[in-house]
Amino acid sequence: MRLIDLLVIHCSATPSGRPLTRGLPGQPGFKNCVQIIDEWHSARGFHRAFQARRAQNPELSAIGYHFVIDLDGTIHSGRAVAEVGAHAQGHNANSIGICMIGGTERDGKYTTAQWRALAYVVRELTDTYAIQLKLPTRNGDTVSGGVCGHRDLSPDANGDGQVTAVEWLKTCPGFDVGAWLSTNLAPAAKNVLGGAV
Repeated sequence: MRLIDLLVIHCSATPSGRPLTRGLPGQPGFKNCVQIIDEWHSARGFHRAFQARRAQNPELSAIGYHFVIDLDGTIHSGRAVAEVGAHAQGHNANSIGICMIGGTERDGKYTTAQWRALAYVVRELTDTYAIQLKLPTRNGDTVSGGVCGHRDLSPDANGDGQVTAVEWLKTCPGFDVGAWLSTNLAPAAKNVLGGAV
């Protein structure tokens, strides 16, 4: 088992509220959000080891995330938690990647069901791995011991110990994870499709 002390929240960078599917459910060729992300990651050159695929989700050859949260709050598994992810370069060895469907906008919006599912997954994982519900500590580009958004892993260009909006390499996941943590996992109304939860 690997040491896990970091949860990284991502978005699929698709329009908020728009399903990430292809075809019709139950029909040949239908793809759900996890299968589509797996295709994207395969096209980027990601791959999973044979033994890891054999142990969990053998049909997913490349997905980098451990969990994907769909619009209806369904929590899909990707890689096994014991498997090193491919979601945050330089931080995969000690982290678990969680992807929310949507969020392409600078202020991503997610459904109430997604927010509830995210809170559930984060609470379960922080309890299981004794990770504090706080932003991780940072020593240069070494980040450990907490929960953050993908954008929070951007380099600290000015060396002040904080990564601000001007330093973000991307806006993913489209919301301030630190603020979300400080409100006991209650999302800001601007990040909820249809308003407050």
